[in-house]
Amino acid sequence: MKSKYNPWKALWTIGKREYKRWVSHPIYLFCMIGIPMICTLFFLSLMSKGLPSDLPIALVDMNNTATSRNLARQLDAFSQTKIVMRTCDFQAARMEMQKGSIYGVFYIPKNFSQDAISGREPILSFYTNGTYLIAASLLFRDMKTISVLASKSVGLQTGLAKGKTESSLMAQLQPIEIETHALGNPWLNYSVYLSNTLLPGILQLVILMITVLSIGSEIKERSARQWLEKTELNLPLALFAKLWPQTLVFMLMGLMMQSALFGWFSFPLQSGWGPMILALFCFVVATEAVGVFMIGVLPTLRLGLSFACLFGMLAFSITGFSFPVSAMHPILQSAANWFPLRHYFLIYVDQALNGRALFYSLTEYAFLLAFLVLPLFVLRNLKNALLNFRYIP
Repeated sequence: MKSKYNPWKALWTIGKREYKRWVSHPIYLFCMIGIPMICTLFFLSLMSKGLPSDLPIALVDMNNTATSRNLARQLDAFSQTKIVMRTCDFQAARMEMQKGSIYGVFYIPKNFSQDAISGREPILSFYTNGTYLIAASLLFRDMKTISVLASKSVGLQTGLAKGKTESSLMAQLQPIEIETHALGNPWLNYSVYLSNTLLPGILQLVILMITVLSIGSEIKERSARQWLEKTELNLPLALFAKLWPQTLVFMLMGLMMQSALFGWFSFPLQSGWGPMILALFCFVVATEAVGVFMIGVLPTLRLGLSFACLFGMLAFSITGFSFPVSAMHPILQSAANWFPLRHYFLIYVDQALNGRALFYSLTEYAFLLAFLVLPLFVLRNLKNALLNFRYIP
């Protein structure tokens, strides 16, 4: 007499089967556990200071007076700037910048002090190597700041020498006082927004590849029928049974990343842990759904993995954390919504950085859950491939 089918037993049986596959193929454990842990340690140690410091520049001081030396000391006092080369030969400094030994050149012209005091408006020049975007931006900010301060200092000294009061001079030199407030990231810490998007991006790439690999290898090894028969050829249940152990592992890796970011490094978490843990779960299952869709559209392990790699790498560019989506082409703006990482990033900005009410992020949660519909479009094609496809190396 045929025994009654028990779906709960099938879930447990396939779960144990997946565990045995992980043990027999170490690539699974390395990708699911090793890569997220290695990348977390690497990026958080790489950007542990938040901003690069002591970026090397050259000083070309053609004036060589007490005023120019004081200007150089003030520039060297900035935490991002370090004068490693002092010369009177601009061409030598230029050659060192082309070699990559330094990232910028600060040029003080001849007779700078005399021209400044006499009101002949000397020109301070500074050059940065735009090839190194972050280094050039930081050095440009420091050198521009010291140039503005030097201009005001000279104007103040000249006015005092003419008998004017300091209060009247400051009203002319700085008629409008500016206050800046960096919301969400007042420390201007690059790691606050880079690590919180790069690490989930790497997790997304790993999830896509493992999801495609775990299903595609069934086709390649011709073991798909054995897998499906445990659920009486019920593909949705078979997929759920295969993916729930992976979901647990990916959730643990994601929680490890969040613990390091929001716990150990104390990055901003304005709305508490709840919204971000919920976002992580939606992000993991949405990415798995995209992976199932990929192997369903291209039911060949080689093509499926290529699709997953391409999609996962594009997410780093189109998500919007390095270049704003609003400045992209309208087609790319629409395409950005097809990446789960985009919606996780928006939830992170709203909940962790800005501390907005959860209501304002419900749309992004809904977008993530909407990805769960994708596998429904490929179930027939995927089932046919699992049962009938003959893999050709």
